[in-house]
Amino acid sequence: MNDLQLFCEQLVRLNAAMKELFEKGNLALFTEMNLAIKEMHRIEVTGKDPAFATLRADTEIVYKNFDMIIAVLRTTENGEIDEGAQVALNRLLHNIDTAVVNIAVALKLV
Repeated sequence: MNDLQLFCEQLVRLNAAMKELFEKGNLALFTEMNLAIKEMHRIEVTGKDPAFATLRADTEIVYKNFDMIIAVLRTTENGEIDEGAQVALNRLLHNIDTAVVNIAVALKLV
């Protein structure tokens, strides 16, 4: 399997975790998202496929917004997400979701 196919597998994994997170609100899914994003990043930076260069803007959105999600979650007290944190998390998740769709379109997956 080539680098781009492996990357696409992780993109699908991320999308599935986000879908379940939106449906069930299970915060444990952030761990699954983190694993998929880390693997996407590893594949992208070591991959040789020229498509990675065209995806870079959107992949950076995914990586940076997920880093911000972790930062927001670390500021919560006792794991309780207040209204302000929820607004921030929703916006960051929306940004990631939009970037994932953009990547899928660029790769002609949808």
